Amino acid sequence: MERVLWRLLRDRRLDGLKFRRQLPIGRYVVDFACLRHRLIIEADGPYHDEARDAQRDAWLAGQGFRVLRFKNDELNNPDRVLGLILEACAVPPSPLAGEGVGEADG
Repeated sequence: MERVLWRLLRDRRLDGLKFRRQLPIGRYVVDFACLRHRLIIEADGPYHDEARDAQRDAWLAGQGFRVLRFKNDELNNPDRVLGLILEACAVPPSPLAGEGVGEADG
């Protein structure tokens, strides 16, 4: 399902936003990231450890990222998923962390 989501996000297909795939952030590798909006998208397959995911998400949040997780069945409704991603990108980055300042990668 990750491939399906990548087809929708790559090459700035979603509202001109640049997403990177399999991006290392600290000790983690995230499925997709839009650095301009400090947004991480995770496509969760059937085998996910919720406690480990919560710990990972908390660490990423501490670094100024927001994390959206989608289960495989949610990806069957791509319009809804893309709408939620756009909604998350509409929230302005926090100026306290300097997020979004001078970033040119859309």
